[in-house]
Amino acid sequence: MVPASVGFQCPECVREGQASVRAPRRGGGLRAAGRRWGAVTLSLIAANVAMFVVTAVSAALVGASPLDNYRSPIFFRLAQVPLLVDLGDWWRLLTAAFLHIGLVHLALNMLALLMFGSELERQLGRWRFLALYLLSALGGAVAIQLFGNPVGSVGGASTAIYGLLGGLGVLMLYRRQDLRGLLTLLAINVFISFLPGVSLLGHLGGLVTGAVTAAVLLATRRRPAVQAAALVLIAVVLLVLAFGVSTIAVLRV
Repeated sequence: MVPASVGFQCPECVREGQASVRAPRRGGGLRAAGRRWGAVTLSLIAANVAMFVVTAVSAALVGASPLDNYRSPIFFRLAQVPLLVDLGDWWRLLTAAFLHIGLVHLALNMLALLMFGSELERQLGRWRFLALYLLSALGGAVAIQLFGNPVGSVGGASTAIYGLLGGLGVLMLYRRQDLRGLLTLLAINVFISFLPGVSLLGHLGGLVTGAVTAAVLLATRRRPAVQAAALVLIAVVLLVLAFGVSTIAVLRV
């Protein structure tokens, strides 16, 4: 007989009981990381890192240092240049949000994406979070398109990340949470946005678009069809502003 939690059991009974119990399945490292940080957040980080590697290799192939990845022909082909967007390079409005100038720029943006993205993905869900991120990136690009230097080259995920800050602020306001910490962080980042080489327009455009998108998500949270239509409408309005208004301005010049 074998001692059990209650009384005794015969060895055959113990073996049969153990055979009927399944061992717990442990998820892989990637799956566990996805559950902790968010699958979409990690995928966006991976895409940004991969693009940095591609531009670094491309820069090296033309004789530049890999750390000077902005010298890459691929970087130039994907960065936002308002005049080139007006002339038909429409993809630059979004591809620019996956480019970074140097390792420090990449590291700072990816750290912010990990911190704020994982929280918003947890609260909003994968697809709503992805919509918020992409629309914020587009909103920042539209601001640059309308008011930026027509021949300036711009790249970085900061437009989308500022949108995440705007979205997080709306969520905290809706839940009546203390906003002082977030407002302090925003004030610091807006101050940094005035430094040379930093796109204040892109940051503000992303911030406003992220806040508006989050408000729409909250207002339509119980009506999925209306929510999807509202998100599409935001995208259409941004694209009309990007291509319609800026093209008219170029033609007038």
